[in-house]
Amino acid sequence: MSECYPYGVAVGRGGDGPPRVVVRVGDQALDVGPVATEMSHPLAAELSAPTLDPLLAAGPDAWRDVRRSVLDWIADEPPLTWLDDLDLLLPFTVADYVDFYTSENHAVNVAGILRPGRPGLQPNWRHQPIGYHGRAGTVVVSGTPVVRPSGHVAGPGDDDRPSYQPTAALDVEVEVGYVVGTGSTLGKPVPVSGFEDHVFGLLLLNDWSARDIQMWETVPLGPFLGKSFQTSVSPWVVPLDALAAARVPVPAAGSDLSPYLVETEPWGLDLDLELSINGEVVSRPPYRTMHFSPAQMMAHLTANGATLRTGDLFASGTVSGPDRDQVGSLLERWRNQRYLADGDEVVITATAPATDGSRLDLGSVSGRVVTQR
Repeated sequence: MSECYPYGVAVGRGGDGPPRVVVRVGDQALDVGPVATEMSHPLAAELSAPTLDPLLAAGPDAWRDVRRSVLDWIADEPPLTWLDDLDLLLPFTVADYVDFYTSENHAVNVAGILRPGRPGLQPNWRHQPIGYHGRAGTVVVSGTPVVRPSGHVAGPGDDDRPSYQPTAALDVEVEVGYVVGTGSTLGKPVPVSGFEDHVFGLLLLNDWSARDIQMWETVPLGPFLGKSFQTSVSPWVVPLDALAAARVPVPAAGSDLSPYLVETEPWGLDLDLELSINGEVVSRPPYRTMHFSPAQMMAHLTANGATLRTGDLFASGTVSGPDRDQVGSLLERWRNQRYLADGDEVVITATAPATDGSRLDLGSVSGRVVTQR
């Protein structure tokens, strides 16, 4: 399997030493700050920082220069550190978090379950990427325990009185997230052609969901406490330049779209994701089936003049394919549905095609459910 050399931030096992920027090389990592300093690299200060924030803000020319340098440094076989000797941290400061809803398969599946007999998609769905604002402060790094949240859930039958209780329907959402590097100007939309100028890379994401809380609160304003308690992300950010062989058109490319959503280059991605619970693979969602691309998500996010900021995170929404073994949430498993129990460990992994015909390992995001204290 080829390497994509993603970026992360780590300390020594047990919290030893200050945080530093690292690049993953298989089961090991390169500490890039000391190498950059020794080589008098012009971005040595950014690569010696305790987060990826300065590198993200440096812009696309700097990202490409650093990646070329990293590839050269790795080719020289520098000393590496085993990942088992490191604790990986949240690699950047999350400025804002937006979650989209861009899988047609997921949207139709959920509509059939929650609104049987009614149209599967709302009239606006194919015309724009639908999304909602989440909470940046509850985005956590992979491995952080997931405390079962409480909230209001519907009463039995026709009882309008809800009960406040721990969720009995804790779910997962297999997603891909995108990390913004350079910001934009208030009042100035960013076109789809600006995707590579503003987005640094991607990571894997689990948008944990409390379905019973979500269903009671969603009318009329949408997701809130059923989503905001925690979102887990991979510690590794894969640079866009590593994904050249994975790019594919999306279904929306052939749609009648407003001009600001029409792509000049394809930015769908041919990623294979995998969802495991307690070591058992329960689903393999294909990201290539997503209706909208991340470039279209970014363009829609800023279409009203809203800004991008360094560290913004936006996510694809649940990734689901057309088959029942390709769904990205437990809600969609119909009669085989089982929501998460305390002690369950969820792991999401993904691969992408490499230029040499092999597969790139995009890392993983995990979390174990614990009882609410």
